[in-house]
This record gives sequence, structure tokens and C-alpha cells, in this order.
Amino acid sequence: MKTQKQIRAAFWQAHTELDQQARRRRTRSKGQNAQNATTRCTFVDFVDSLSRSGEISAALAHRATL
Repeated sequence: MKTQKQIRAAFWQAHTELDQQARRRRTRSKGQNAQNATTRCTFVDFVDSLSRSGEISAALAHRATL
């Protein structure tokens, strides 16, 4: 993955339950501050795992926002 958009798409695809909850709350297309704490923490863990496995660069991991 090379862009934040790709990371977000992969996150929502991998976490369908959180995706459905965000859609019900109508926060899916809003920034990370509109998301609940569970979604934000899960996203951070997701980005961290991508960085540790080498799927994304450390620089991209530091820039990535939901």
C-alpha cells in the first residue's frame, strides 16, 4: 500500500462490523475524530501491524489517519 486512502479501504474491508456501525452512525465518511474510541484504537493497531510487517513504510504509518 502506498496511500492513506488504500490503508483506509483495507481497514474498512478487514473490519466489516466496524464499517457497518460507522455507516449506521453516519460517520463512515468523516474523519477519525468522528469515530468512536473502539474504531480509532482498532485502526491504530491495524496501521501498526501493517508497518511492522513491512506492508507500509514507517513514514506512511505516521501520517495515516482514519
